[in-house]
Amino acid sequence: MESITQILARELDKKPEHIENVITLLDEGNTVPFIARYRKELHGGMDDTALRTLVERLEYLRSLQERRDTIKRSIEEQGKLTDELSAAIDEAATLAVLEDIYRPYKPKRRTRATIAKEKGLEPLALQLFAQEKGAPSPEELAAGFIDSEKGVSSVEEALAGASDIIAEMISDDAEIRRILRDFINASGSVVSQAASEADSVYRLYYDFSEKLSRVKGHQILAMNRGEKEGFLKVSVSVDTEACLHLVRRKVTVPGSSSMEFVRAAADDAFDRLIFPSLEREIRSTLTDTASEGAIHNFALNLKPLLMQPPVKGKVTMGLDPGYRNGCKVAVVDATGKVLDTSVVYPTFSEAKKQEAIRKLAALIRKHGVQHIAIGNGTASRETEQMTVELLHMLNGGQSYAIVNEAGASVYSVSKLAADEFPDFDVNLRSAVSIARRLQDPLAELVKIDPMAIGVGQYQHDMPQAKLEETLNGVVEDCVNSVGVDINTASPSLLQRVSGLTKTTAKNIVSYREENGAFTSRKQISKVPKLGPKAFEQCAGFLRIPESAQVLDNTAVHPESYDAAEKLLALCRCDMDEVRNGTLGDLRKVAETIGWEKAAAACAVGVPTLKDIVSELMKPGRDPRDELPPVVLRTDVLDIKDLKPGMVLRGTVRNVIDFGVFVDIGVHQDGLVHISRICDRYIRHPSEVLSVGDIVTVAVVEVDEAKHRISLTMKGVKEQ
Repeated sequence: MESITQILARELDKKPEHIENVITLLDEGNTVPFIARYRKELHGGMDDTALRTLVERLEYLRSLQERRDTIKRSIEEQGKLTDELSAAIDEAATLAVLEDIYRPYKPKRRTRATIAKEKGLEPLALQLFAQEKGAPSPEELAAGFIDSEKGVSSVEEALAGASDIIAEMISDDAEIRRILRDFINASGSVVSQAASEADSVYRLYYDFSEKLSRVKGHQILAMNRGEKEGFLKVSVSVDTEACLHLVRRKVTVPGSSSMEFVRAAADDAFDRLIFPSLEREIRSTLTDTASEGAIHNFALNLKPLLMQPPVKGKVTMGLDPGYRNGCKVAVVDATGKVLDTSVVYPTFSEAKKQEAIRKLAALIRKHGVQHIAIGNGTASRETEQMTVELLHMLNGGQSYAIVNEAGASVYSVSKLAADEFPDFDVNLRSAVSIARRLQDPLAELVKIDPMAIGVGQYQHDMPQAKLEETLNGVVEDCVNSVGVDINTASPSLLQRVSGLTKTTAKNIVSYREENGAFTSRKQISKVPKLGPKAFEQCAGFLRIPESAQVLDNTAVHPESYDAAEKLLALCRCDMDEVRNGTLGDLRKVAETIGWEKAAAACAVGVPTLKDIVSELMKPGRDPRDELPPVVLRTDVLDIKDLKPGMVLRGTVRNVIDFGVFVDIGVHQDGLVHISRICDRYIRHPSEVLSVGDIVTVAVVEVDEAKHRISLTMKGVKEQ
């Protein structure tokens, strides 16, 4: 039997020693971000995504092994564990196969077969199932089992009980289940029918059928929801006669006197026991696979959303649009500190709109606002049009951007927001959040439950614990890849740092408030309840711009400071050049010396040395600055302005199974169907596009009544 290390090495196409090293590191309490960044020599350069896949499979394989051990113990206690059975259990690669093997030995609830056994009919069933040539007929055999005291008063009752026992024996046969499972998965279909005549959003599935091997994840999740809400009836359709033939061929002996009896019991086993069980299992597997795909898609969308380039160092106005309660306004300075708040009512009347423009213009002039962030929710279109009119009037170089406000309302009513802004109305907190999302999306979005950010499909239909675990992993990876300024970060941001918890994050902020700004990484170890292991895990991800040690504001881990000093000496450079940004191309110098030779001289591995070089050349760098900048606008389009063939620039807002939604400066995002993304075949839009990508699209079709915009990227030249 393959070991867990061997299985993971084969599945992930990695060296067994790298897999073993990662397992050891995980068992020692190291986090994925720490392992990914600071233990590259041990894992061969796996990124955080590969490591999290490894973690997930490791947990599954370990739970599979635990289940194997439990099953073996159970069968052994029954005195039925043979070497052959033990080997089969060891070779079972999935929980489904393992449970098939265990099925005949699993303690059962009271069934028709167990009742028949209580009546003493098991010997009759075994004789009939043996189907020996020349044996008496079923009726003749059954006559010897009539026993009124046991509740068997006739031949018919005896045969009925024997049939129930044989049916259960056939149902418990792991090989028969495997053959049927494979056949149904290869040839069966999932079928959906309308449960009522009422119209609904599920009308596409009122008469729907698709092969199990081809059905899409989003279709499964949609049908499941439609069934749950009472609009659909969903089932698995199979060639029943072909399935019955497979079972009969495995269990009947042609020419025997009881062949027809066993055949009838086999048919009953399939109809009553096997198929309903396999149908539930197959639908559950389809749902699990669809959920995994949807969770993966959610994670793919979340990462680029969190990693959107910040619009730093600018005074920003946040507008949270609304009808009845007006448009909430917040002005924040370059660091996100609130300077002013207000409420305007641009949708009430033309006079109110002009009053709003005057009021906002006064705030912009007073505080030197350079950018306006507009939430994309209710009344966003009217607010955007008002903003364009405002900018034209000012003509002062200001610009605006539409910001995804998903989750802002969740944040505004949270305890976190109440603690941060105790004197602010709930709606004004949303405006502050929207402004800050433009300035630093990551720092603001970490305050919100990832599931509320809204960049997935059917997130409420997925296993919530698994979804939460995956999304939290994405947030953790993003925060640690960017790094966190320990002297300005909120507890929400700090608790996402490798090695830190809610408690230690709060303790950092308390320590900062009591003792002033941190002036060195060494000082971090003085924070209450932050021990040596936590310090090791978090230190490299925390930045201290105020430190006299320039390396404290880089991703160089304190354990590698000596190596960084040795490298600079080897290259005849010094730390002052790093601090002043006059270092030159250290990479070329290292290449001239030779990476292996330089790494040996510095007592680190080549991957670590290359990371040190990158950090020394750009201390305090933000990896998000290398991404395409946010699209800032000064004008607005109306859906009425769109014409087929019109070419526009836009930002990808959501990536889903069947395409991507693109913000083209109109209130309604346009859809680029997967078939219109590129000229080559792709299985999923995420193969070529991510949330936040800037793309050039052409308008294909506009439906004003339904607010639908169809776009294409095929054959469209970059502008």
